[in-house]
Amino acid sequence: MNRLKKQMTKNDIVTWLDKNKDVGLLLLRLFIGLRLLYGVVDNIVDWERMIEFKNFLEHHGFPLPLLSAMISVYAQFLSGLMFIIGFQIRLAAALMIINFLAALSMVHLHDSFEEMTPALAMLFGSILFLFYGAGKFAPKRFA
Repeated sequence: MNRLKKQMTKNDIVTWLDKNKDVGLLLLRLFIGLRLLYGVVDNIVDWERMIEFKNFLEHHGFPLPLLSAMISVYAQFLSGLMFIIGFQIRLAAALMIINFLAALSMVHLHDSFEEMTPALAMLFGSILFLFYGAGKFAPKRFA
């Protein structure tokens, strides 16, 4: 009877987590990818929103603010899709690292840690993807 009631040990849990770590990577890819899409889709479908973003970047001293806005928006949109699909994720991660380092250094530098957290989450999620790639839940030829 004792064999039937075997309790999971700490080692069993760690072993299970190790075997399924790509599930965590997939969930993070989906979260960050969807958050990137959510953050920029309004700029893509509404030119007035793109102009608002341009004005925001201009206020913060970005060079060529309209071009900077368009590059940032479309880089985030395409990288978000790439994260979700698992396509060329390291390239997408490198783009987002550059994008969010620029955002943090030019926009959020004097913000509180709490205000910086969304940009920091995107930055450090992208750093993780740069190191780990897409994981096993991505098309093999894309990983």
